[in-house]
Amino acid sequence: MDALLATIPSPDRGVWYLGPLPIRAYALCIIAGIIVAIWWGERRWIARGGIKGEVTDIAVWAVPFGLVGGRLYHVITDNQKYFGPGKDPLAALEIWNGGLGIWGAIALGAVGAWIACRRRGIPLPAMADALAPGIVVAQAIGRLGNYFNQELYGGDTTLPWGLEIYRRVTPEGREDALAGIAIDHTPIQVVHPTFLYELLWNLGVALLIVWADRKFRLGHGRVFALYVAGYTAGRFWIELMRTDEATLVFGTRVNVFVSALVFFGAVAYFIIAKSRGEREDVAALRGTGGDPAEPAAEAGDAADVTEAEAAEDKSVVAEDSDDDAAEKDKKNSPESVKPE
Repeated sequence: MDALLATIPSPDRGVWYLGPLPIRAYALCIIAGIIVAIWWGERRWIARGGIKGEVTDIAVWAVPFGLVGGRLYHVITDNQKYFGPGKDPLAALEIWNGGLGIWGAIALGAVGAWIACRRRGIPLPAMADALAPGIVVAQAIGRLGNYFNQELYGGDTTLPWGLEIYRRVTPEGREDALAGIAIDHTPIQVVHPTFLYELLWNLGVALLIVWADRKFRLGHGRVFALYVAGYTAGRFWIELMRTDEATLVFGTRVNVFVSALVFFGAVAYFIIAKSRGEREDVAALRGTGGDPAEPAAEAGDAADVTEAEAAEDKSVVAEDSDDDAAEKDKKNSPESVKPE
């Protein structure tokens, strides 16, 4: 009884209705996370020499791509929920019921960001570094949606921060963990709140990369790489604690393998990118696709042209001076003087 009094209660529902319109906590958390990521990313981008409004322009491309990518990853890795005997394939489109894979969201979101950066002449690695802390905080906010949905939790626990899980039912009496309401607040389970573990871990990663960025002036995508490495390190052990249904590979959740693979890739990039030198100057890279040699070459070409023009002007002036002197000598010569 004492353990139950010390546990974390779940919300009694995850959906409210404004007339016929459902207001879903999961969707609100995703939207709030996106707003925070754009706001913070904009401030960091301007501090790095970017122009106000560019992060919003990038988000117009990156956010839709990210949502599609996140849903695709979820549907592919959890395809048994939507395809097969007795399943409804159209349910794969019901993104409001939860189910976004961060791997697909980041991967396809990066494609959208790359397209937008190319259109605006912005170096993608520099933009990614500016956005990284906001992205991981947005992930933390999104995990609150899992809290309202009573999902992404671990096994049973007697720890004081265990999460109470309630039975939710619809007005018709049908059990529904997402759309139902908990009438009886007696928990049917007390479990590890793995969504909360990931939320706190993500906030810690945000603090880490902001500190590292300020202390070491990271650039060339290294802040983003550090974010990815930090996130996947936490996701690895948290994923091992989760008990919700998932696709297994060799008896292990697929996201455990993905976390390990992406972690090593991020660490490798972080080390390799160090050879690119100091943090890039965003203003100098603008319009070059991230190659600092191009503006320098253009400046050199301009200087060569200017010097050539100046030399040509001097030559013309010298020729004019020689002509004037010759004409003057001709006038003063004895042959040119007429007798009176």
